[in-house]
Amino acid sequence: MCGIAGWYRRHGRPVQERLIEAQCDSIRHRGPDDSGVVIDGDFGFGMRRLSILDIEGGHQPMSSPDGRLTLVFNGEVYNHLKVRDEIGARYPFATHSDTETILAAFATWGNDAWARLEGMFAVAVWDRKDRTLTLARDPIGIKPLYVSEQGGGLSFGSELKTLQLLPDQELTIDDRAVDDYFTYGHVRRPRSIYREVRTLDPGCYLTLGPDGPSSTHRFWRAEFREAPQQDDAEWIEQMRWMLLSTTAAHMRADVPVAAFLSGGIDSSCVLAAMFEAGHSPVQAFTISHPGHSIDEAKAARTIALKFGCEHIVMPLSDEDTTSVLPTIAACYDEPFADMAAIPTWFVSKLAAERVKVVLCGEGGDELFCGYKRHRNAEAIARHRRLMGGARPLASFLAALPTTASVRVNRLRQYAERFKEFAAGNDGYQQFFLATQIGSSSVRDRIFSPTLNQLHPGPAELESIYFSNVEAGARSSLDQFVYADLTLNLPSDMLTRLDRASMAHSLEARVPFLSHKMVEWALSVPNELKLRRRTGKYILRQAAQAWLPPEILKLPKQGFQIPMASWLRGPFGDFAFSTWRDSGAQSAGYLERDEVDRLFNEHRAGAADHSRLLYAVLMFCMWWEGSRVRKTSLRSHAA
Repeated sequence: MCGIAGWYRRHGRPVQERLIEAQCDSIRHRGPDDSGVVIDGDFGFGMRRLSILDIEGGHQPMSSPDGRLTLVFNGEVYNHLKVRDEIGARYPFATHSDTETILAAFATWGNDAWARLEGMFAVAVWDRKDRTLTLARDPIGIKPLYVSEQGGGLSFGSELKTLQLLPDQELTIDDRAVDDYFTYGHVRRPRSIYREVRTLDPGCYLTLGPDGPSSTHRFWRAEFREAPQQDDAEWIEQMRWMLLSTTAAHMRADVPVAAFLSGGIDSSCVLAAMFEAGHSPVQAFTISHPGHSIDEAKAARTIALKFGCEHIVMPLSDEDTTSVLPTIAACYDEPFADMAAIPTWFVSKLAAERVKVVLCGEGGDELFCGYKRHRNAEAIARHRRLMGGARPLASFLAALPTTASVRVNRLRQYAERFKEFAAGNDGYQQFFLATQIGSSSVRDRIFSPTLNQLHPGPAELESIYFSNVEAGARSSLDQFVYADLTLNLPSDMLTRLDRASMAHSLEARVPFLSHKMVEWALSVPNELKLRRRTGKYILRQAAQAWLPPEILKLPKQGFQIPMASWLRGPFGDFAFSTWRDSGAQSAGYLERDEVDRLFNEHRAGAADHSRLLYAVLMFCMWWEGSRVRKTSLRSHAA
C-alpha cells in the first residue's frame, strides 16, 4: 500500500527532483515506511510505501531487469502468485512482492495485464524507450488516482494535494462540482472540486506518449449476466464459498490483519469468514455511541465474543468530533460531507495504533440490495399502477404545516422525498433522486441563482452517466444497483474509506468488492437479493451457519453518528458559528439568510436538516482550509 505521484511535462522541459519529492512528502501518511523517486528528463514520479507484502524486497520505484520499464503502485494484488505462475519463466523474478508481479505482467502482456489482476490498485508505468506513461486503476475504483492535463503535460497523484504543489498549474473551482457536493454530499466522478483535475475512471487505463493527446481505454466493465438455472440452496452455498474465498485472499499479508466491526451483517460476515478461513483470533474495532439508538456496540460485542476476537471499542461524542473535525475535513482535499467519515476516521485511528491492515464490509449493501432505497425502488416498480393514487396522499402530507411534533414534521419531510423519488421514470433516475441529501424545495431555497441554473434533473443525469452503458440491466432494481456500484461507491464510499484509513497509515481491504465477487453478484437473481422487503437475503441465508439469529435480524446501520441530535446541541452552535465566520458565505453558492433559517428550523425540531447542515459545515472548513494548505504546500515545494 502506497501513495504515488508524478509529472510528465513533455517537450524536453525538465522535471525537478525536489518537486516530485515534495509531492511524495505531502502524502507521507499513505506510506511512512519507505520512499523513492525516479527522474528521467521531462518525466518524474515517486511513491511513499506502507510495507505489507515482501517488506524487505518491495521497494519502489521498481524497474525491469533491462531498465526499460519502471513502476510505482498503490494497492494490493491478491492473485499475484497465480499471475506469476502464468508468466512462468518469461520474467526473471527477483522479489516476492506483488509490485514486481505487476511489472512482470505489464512487461509480458502490456495493457492486457490489467484485466488479469484481482485487487485494488492505482499504477503508473514509465517506458523509457518509448517515453510513454501508462496509468491504470482497479475495476471498482477502490484506490484513487487523480489526473490533470495542463500546459501540454500530465500530472497525477493518489490525492489532490499532490497536484497543488506543481508550478504553472491552474486549480479553479468547478461550479458543477459544487452543485454535486451540495446535492449529494460529495463530488461525483470523474469530476474533482477543481475544473482542471479529474479522476481516472475505475477499470480504465490511460496512455500518454511524447507527442499528441492522451488516450483512455476500458479494460473492465460491470455487466449483468444471465443467471444459471439452479435452486436457492445452490445459490446460497455459492454465496458462502465466494465470501470465504475472497476473504481468505484478502487476508494475505506479512503483517497481522484485523477487522472493522460495526455490528451489522456485512462486517459480521467478513469477520466470520476470517474465522472460518482459519485466521482467528483477530482484533476487531468498533465505534460506539453510548445512550443513542444507533449504537451497535452490543451487537458487535456479541459477534466478537462468538469468534474469540480481541474487541476494542471506542466511544465517540460530539465533543470528540468538534476538536478534530478540521483534521478530518483536510483528509479529503475537497469538500466531503459523508457523515460516516467521522466514525471511519476514529476507528481507523484506533486500529492503526495496533495493526497495519483491516478488512471491512463495504460493498455488501450495493451488491445485494441492503439499502431502504433499494426496497423502495422495487416496491415502486412492482406497484407502479398504484403510484397515481399514492402521489396525492404524499403531496397532502408534504404540504402539512410545521407542528410541535417532531414525528409529524419528519413524516412531512419523508412524504416530500417519497413523492420526488416515485416520480423517477426508471432505476437510474430514482438513484439520483434517492441519493440527494435534501429535497429539491430546500435546495431551491438555499442555492444561489448560479447553482440553481446549473443543477441538472434526473433525466439529464441519466443521459450524462448511463446513456451509452450496455450493462444488461433487466429491471429498475438492476439499474439502481448498477448506479450504486459504478457511481456512488467510487465517488463516496470508497473515497471515505481510503482517505480516513490512509490518514493513519492503515490499509483497508474490502472483500465484497473483489471484481470476481462483483461479477458473480451481478448474476444473482434479484429475488435472492431482495425478498419480501428483506435486503441481502442471500447473504443472510449464507451466514445462518455463522451468526446468531438476533444479528441476522438487525436493520441496516453501519458506522453512523447521531448528527441530528448533535446539531441541536453545542455541536450545532459550533457548526453555526463556523458558517457565520467563514469566508464561504461570500463564495456566491448559498443564500445566507436561508441557511440561517435551516439551522433555526433544525434546532426547533421543525425539520431534520442534518445532512445539509453538515455539508455546509464541511464546505466552510474546506473553503478556509484549502487556501492555507495550498499556500503551505507550494511554500514547501519551493
